[in-house]
Amino acid sequence: MEDIRKVGVVGCGVMGVGIVELCARHDLEVRVLVRSEVSATTGQSILTKSLDRAVRKEKITATEREAALDRVRFVTDISVLADRDVVIESVKEDEAIKVALFRELDDAVTNPDVIFTSNTSSLPVGKLVRATSRPSQMVGTHFFNPAQSLPLVELVDTLMTDEEVSLRAERFLADVLGKQVIRTRDRPGFMVNALLVPYLLSAMRMVDEGFASAEDIDRAMVLGCNYPMGPLALSDMIGLDTMVEVAEALHREFKDPQFIVPSLLSRMVEAGMLGRKTGIGFHRYDI
Repeated sequence: MEDIRKVGVVGCGVMGVGIVELCARHDLEVRVLVRSEVSATTGQSILTKSLDRAVRKEKITATEREAALDRVRFVTDISVLADRDVVIESVKEDEAIKVALFRELDDAVTNPDVIFTSNTSSLPVGKLVRATSRPSQMVGTHFFNPAQSLPLVELVDTLMTDEEVSLRAERFLADVLGKQVIRTRDRPGFMVNALLVPYLLSAMRMVDEGFASAEDIDRAMVLGCNYPMGPLALSDMIGLDTMVEVAEALHREFKDPQFIVPSLLSRMVEAGMLGRKTGIGFHRYDI
């Protein structure tokens, strides 16, 4: 949509940088708010490596790679986001952190028509709107990892979202970013994670109980159910720390035992075994 050309992204983890790359590859000017120059350097490195992979796989040309990099700037000053048309939050899955961030964004972003979005995967977006004086301009936009390639986005309205804001957000996601958009109600886990997380946690319990190995469980679901990836490899891709955060949020909301974090998962996260991003989770990876 023509009225959304300037994008702000907050957070430069794997998901945040994936959203940055997605926007940059669709000709949008992107400003990425990070905590420090070290974070900026890390984010720039992740972005560059991802674009390099896209060139090697012939998904983009070297010229398109350079153009995408030129559209992105990492910043530590929140005031740089003042003119953004949309600001996408993609920070740690922690309600207090997100609420504090949106309070700052509410003061810093002066564009009266800005759309604030949260990429939360487990928290109700309605819990975040109290942080802004513009609750009618907030939606949830739940991207999936890797955001630059997976086609789905869950679009979540709160009870206070203005319908025109929601329509603008949907047109932006679908027409500008080329995503398939599913609308879902504002509840923890939304649609996908409410179905997916119990399945992933069940696979982890099988490993924890010694019922089967991670390798056999993943092979069984790929070869027996024609899934593109096994549940434990998928958990590694999502990030095991993120899995803990999402499961705990769902358990707090619904008190359903199926969302209790398996003890093995807790021990792995405590040991720094977070999946692909650390090179070791239920499987090992080259990083």
